[in-house]
Amino acid sequence: MDPNRQLELFSDAPAVTSPAIQPIPAPPPASEPAAVTTARPPSLPQNARWREVATPAQTIGFVLQRSRRKSIGLVINDDGLQVTAPNWVTLGQIDAAVVEKASWILDKLRALRARQQHLATADTLWQPGGSIPYLGRRIVLDLNGARKTSAFGGRPFEPENGDILSLALPPGADRNRIRDSVHAWLQQQAKEWFEQRLRHFLDANKLTIRRWRLSSAATRWGSCSSDGNIMLNWRLIHFDHDVIDYVIAHEIAHLREMNHSKDFWREVGRILPGFERSRDVLRQHNPGSLPLI
Repeated sequence: MDPNRQLELFSDAPAVTSPAIQPIPAPPPASEPAAVTTARPPSLPQNARWREVATPAQTIGFVLQRSRRKSIGLVINDDGLQVTAPNWVTLGQIDAAVVEKASWILDKLRALRARQQHLATADTLWQPGGSIPYLGRRIVLDLNGARKTSAFGGRPFEPENGDILSLALPPGADRNRIRDSVHAWLQQQAKEWFEQRLRHFLDANKLTIRRWRLSSAATRWGSCSSDGNIMLNWRLIHFDHDVIDYVIAHEIAHLREMNHSKDFWREVGRILPGFERSRDVLRQHNPGSLPLI
């Protein structure tokens, strides 16, 4: 086995088709999907610009930011499409990359907009009075420029709905600064809580790991390598304790069963009886969509 092989949470097994099952006729062609609004966000990151490019499907607007990276990067976040490109890449090359990936971009934007409309949080999340999910509860944001560091008004790891997170930002701070400050605080909380829970499960099962670290992966909640390295997505801090415990138990089970066999799931159940509810909850979300839950 490759010593650096990693098992990803919810990795899909290869599909197997029985020859006895007759193929289902293809459905009639669907109508053209509706256009997606790609409006300029209320504020732009420092040194960023707004740009629009015509594609065969529709015009796509995006935030363009230059960096020292070696290739063009396309990311969908709360504000829509953000493109990061090296300083030497021309605008024409950037536009061509957006046109080439237009189908993927629009699919992701439709999914994002649907979640934003359903949860009605797009315009209220990153501002004073906006609420975010933290350990299964919704806490409320406040700005306090007199503070030197962010402060949480509730019990650190046992929040209640409506508890206040006071950010060390002036009242007029833009949504990008608010979002960055919240993310930094959440990641610190995740680091402390995940460490506690990892130690609990490792000690209870007489297991050790080489090291662990936070992850910001957009498609997986956790992973474990065969040499004992564990990664846990910091966005798990949005969920309640049981869901976090499930992901940790899942990764620890890989220390004994480096697969997703029946023996593996029995090991998960031994470590954390009744894990199925938390697994089902987590399967309804993907890390790239949070914190819109």
